[in-house]
Amino acid sequence: MEEPDGDRAARAIAHVRARARGGPLPPDVRVTVHFHPDRPAGVDRSGQPRTTLEAIAADGVHLSQFATGTSGGGLTAHPGGDRWVWESRLFGGAYDDAPPRERPVYGSLDHRHLPAGGSVRFGSAHLRLRAEVLRRTTSCWPDSAFHPVDVGTADRCDLLGLADAARGADPPADPLDDYVEAHVHGPLLIARDVEALVLDPSFRGPAVPGVPVERHAGFALRRSDFTRPEIVAYRGPDVAAAGAELAARSGGTLDPAGIGAAAWAGERAGGVDGQTLKRVWHCLARFGFRG
Repeated sequence: MEEPDGDRAARAIAHVRARARGGPLPPDVRVTVHFHPDRPAGVDRSGQPRTTLEAIAADGVHLSQFATGTSGGGLTAHPGGDRWVWESRLFGGAYDDAPPRERPVYGSLDHRHLPAGGSVRFGSAHLRLRAEVLRRTTSCWPDSAFHPVDVGTADRCDLLGLADAARGADPPADPLDDYVEAHVHGPLLIARDVEALVLDPSFRGPAVPGVPVERHAGFALRRSDFTRPEIVAYRGPDVAAAGAELAARSGGTLDPAGIGAAAWAGERAGGVDGQTLKRVWHCLARFGFRG
């Protein structure tokens, strides 16, 4: 199997392949890379604030948390941080001294062909990557935060069966944790590697030139939904109350665009802090898909 350019990437994939088991992935499996398209992502060349999707469109590349400093998960991508330690273990130290832009990009193996992608925990939108990207993709199950021992490559992967078996466990896995983590090694170039950009219907921002746009059915919860016992229990009463307040500000129904607007408001008077917004999104992702 052809390796990607770059010594670090080749060493990382070889390290994972030596520990992987099973046969090749089915040819219809795709990697999905999730993100929140309307989150703040620094400034453009003129100094104007820009969104994550605007940054992707302008730069033509999707970068890891090490380079961007943003994430739909935890922010531990720095030397000695949890993400740095997990990658050192997963990839045999191949990236220990790597520049941030050379680090792998995280996604999931969407072997179930879900309309909203393989790992909605990390965002309402996703990039669906071309089949060719699998040749430079490694994977693990469960998430690397749990120090997994089961890993895979495109030609050696038994992880899909492990993930599917967890659905029948007692208690069953949280649906937001029910994904096979994927790592794309080498540059993720938008024009070369992306098959489609899949957005929530609430998002009305710019597209990416040359990339087909699709929309899934969307995520939404009404203000009253945030009083449901299962939602209150999921991330706690404070998060449910914040979700209800955001829904009220959005006309009674909260969708990803409403959370994005709150992210831009930040922690100013009446604002909601980023960790609470992340957990409100978890509630929306877990209970609010309209498909």
